Amino acid sequence: MKILCMSGSPTKDGNNDKIINYVGDRIVAKGFDAEKIFISRSKIGYCTACNLCKKELGKCSIKDSMDDVRAKLEDADAIIVSSPVYFGSVTAQIKALFDRSLPLRRNNFKLKNKIGAAIAVGGSRNGGQEYTIQAIHSWMNISGMIVVGDDSHFGGIVEAPFENDDVGRKTVDATVDKVCEVLKKIGTMYP
Repeated sequence: MKILCMSGSPTKDGNNDKIINYVGDRIVAKGFDAEKIFISRSKIGYCTACNLCKKELGKCSIKDSMDDVRAKLEDADAIIVSSPVYFGSVTAQIKALFDRSLPLRRNNFKLKNKIGAAIAVGGSRNGGQEYTIQAIHSWMNISGMIVVGDDSHFGGIVEAPFENDDVGRKTVDATVDKVCEVLKKIGTMYP
């Protein structure tokens, strides 16, 4: 079973990229396949509301990295999204990815019943991470995904820098563990 890990940060090799590398290693150690997408290495334009994806299901008029991202989203059994906090929400780059995933929704909800989880990184312990996770969860719920947190919170809540945040790392570990646990229990029940 494959878990797709996405860093929504435009900063190459920043906290979110480090978290996604850490998450990927933890997933592999638990016996799952991990695939990673780094927004900082991708070119994803904004949705122009041309509605081609409505007229021709699954199609998008914009040709960029999103073609590959959509295929990886569809192929994954679970998806973990990490974003830094930008004014109490996700980055414009990950929001563009969410918007551009519309062809998957319009084409028979291709993300339906996939496991989804979120991680957010803020400049302080209470730096808007829960609002950022809420934005990620909204995309997942609208896409028909099964959303999980850690054992008692919304998901991974990290204070930058990641490598110095033992409390945050525990929430990331618990979130990844929960995704793996639920994915194992559900298995291939849902196509």
